[in-house]
Amino acid sequence: MPTLILVRHGRSTANTEGLLAGWTPGVALDERGTAQAAALPARLAALPLSEVVTSPLQRCRETLAPLLDARPGLRAHTDERIGECHYGDWSGRKIAELSDEPLMEIVQAHPSAAAFPGGESMRTMQTRAAEAVREWNARVERDHGPNAVYLMCSHGDVIKSLVADALGLHLDLFQRIHVEPCSVTAIRYTRLRPFLLRLGDTGDLGSLAPPEEPPGDDATVGGGAGAP
Repeated sequence: MPTLILVRHGRSTANTEGLLAGWTPGVALDERGTAQAAALPARLAALPLSEVVTSPLQRCRETLAPLLDARPGLRAHTDERIGECHYGDWSGRKIAELSDEPLMEIVQAHPSAAAFPGGESMRTMQTRAAEAVREWNARVERDHGPNAVYLMCSHGDVIKSLVADALGLHLDLFQRIHVEPCSVTAIRYTRLRPFLLRLGDTGDLGSLAPPEEPPGDDATVGGGAGAP
């Protein structure tokens, strides 16, 4: 099955203002986020991307714009299922203020029980995103073969929940995972289980290019020799 490249959007104005953006319209990349997005095509240059899928939110579309300009043969498919968590009444509020809400303790320590007022639960967020990935895995494999590489641009909590799903971790452990703005997380899916290849990587990504011989389904005992 394919390798999925998960890109968190670049740093946004909400990030720098300490706001929980959610689906609030008009949240754009800030100056640093724009620079991060501009650097993304070079970081991904070695990867033969077959498809690009994006959250519909502005900060994700802006993150992908330089990559799509650099690869005119690609177009971005929008999938709302990898959009940000619906934080409901918490959307647009200062994160520092939300720390005093009783629900925040649940979000941090027992997120599988957390549901945002006027929004959705974190379980729902993970389920919809994981379903999207499984459907796109099947579509990409059908159209481009089992050794294909494709990209999704999404959000921090969504990506963390997908990593937890890939590793077989309970959602209550997903807050232990961290992904930087415009970082790359890579998951190779196989028939039996996924393999986490990168987590929150902000450096060179050339070694993620598919090898001449497709990798098997088994983990490498001892850890393997790494990239050539």
